[in-house]
Amino acid sequence: MSGPPRTPRDVTSDELAQLIRPHLASGLLAFDVDGVLAPLVGHADDSRLSPDVHDLLSSLAARTTVGIVSGRALESLERLFDFPAELHVIGSHGLEERGAGAAPLDADEQYTFEQLEIIATRGAEAAGDGAWLEYKPASVVLHTREADDDRAGPAVDAVTNLARMIDGAQVTPGSGVVELLARTASKGEALLALAAREGRTPIVYLGDDVTDEDAFAVMGDADVPVRVGPGESAARYRLVDPPAVVELLRALT
Repeated sequence: MSGPPRTPRDVTSDELAQLIRPHLASGLLAFDVDGVLAPLVGHADDSRLSPDVHDLLSSLAARTTVGIVSGRALESLERLFDFPAELHVIGSHGLEERGAGAAPLDADEQYTFEQLEIIATRGAEAAGDGAWLEYKPASVVLHTREADDDRAGPAVDAVTNLARMIDGAQVTPGSGVVELLARTASKGEALLALAAREGRTPIVYLGDDVTDEDAFAVMGDADVPVRVGPGESAARYRLVDPPAVVELLRALT
């Protein structure tokens, strides 16, 4: 396993391509979206894939199994990014998958969702202008990237603390967001399930955020976990930014 947070080894796109290339025939190549395949933006609906990424992913999918594992709702992934049909697209941290969707909430989960919605709504009001709520099949997300930091910080802290007191809730922080889930989910579990179902090994996964650490933590010694951007991480390698990811894709095609 990749283990606890550490400082990943910085690599260039070409160096990482040399590590990955021998595994294309048998492995799984998977990516988070925001901060990896698409630059981070103020509002989630303004996000777009970096130039040429769509075509590069399509070319790679002709040579290996390619997956998208994102915290975004499946509807958002399909509407904004229109990923090639050959890709396995997983949303909501593993709760949704292209061609399958998400199971409806049961009565207990629905009650939990309603309590979380109340907390998130009050948090958005406290955070002020620029804060907004996003709804997914099993969660509500408070976005504060465009809100004033002096108000957003305390609001997110209060939302996080209150939500953790709700039975059955999962609180997932991220970059400028906090997601309150009424059903547990993990990018790590989703990634392992996809690899097992497709019979692919090793796993190569690129992510940039707190939720991607769940994926890095379950990856084995033969896998290739890659953090995109700064910060401590359980990943073994680091690419500097999304443009470096584009260069990696070019080097692999």
